[in-house]
Amino acid sequence: MPPPKYMPPLGSGKTSARRRVLAQWRGVDLTPLETAQAVCARRVGDVLPQVTKDLHMDQRRAEAEVVKVWNSLIDPNIVAHAQPAGVRKGTLFVNVDSNVWLSEIVRYRRKEILDRLQHSFGRDLIQRISFRVG
Repeated sequence: MPPPKYMPPLGSGKTSARRRVLAQWRGVDLTPLETAQAVCARRVGDVLPQVTKDLHMDQRRAEAEVVKVWNSLIDPNIVAHAQPAGVRKGTLFVNVDSNVWLSEIVRYRRKEILDRLQHSFGRDLIQRISFRVG
């Protein structure tokens, strides 16, 4: 059997008996490499705020809230014929059940609906409303 390429000193307190045996069996001490490649575990509490920020969870929560609150904010006559589909890049998309109601809402009620939603959720979240038959 050829001699090992690298053998850690037996008297060093930095290496455990297990590591010394592995280094002897492998023929090389991989402790520095294994240490460099080890994943540094972090607490969830340290990582979670950045993850929620990266996933835009605050904005998604607000968008879901718009859909929930729609029925209480808007006139029941409109709610019976129009339902929000979602918010994307500041635009609230609303599905209307007929062309007649689409015309009614767009001509006479759009500004009122936009004002109520902006008052409740802010101008940053809802900048525009897009109505479509669907």
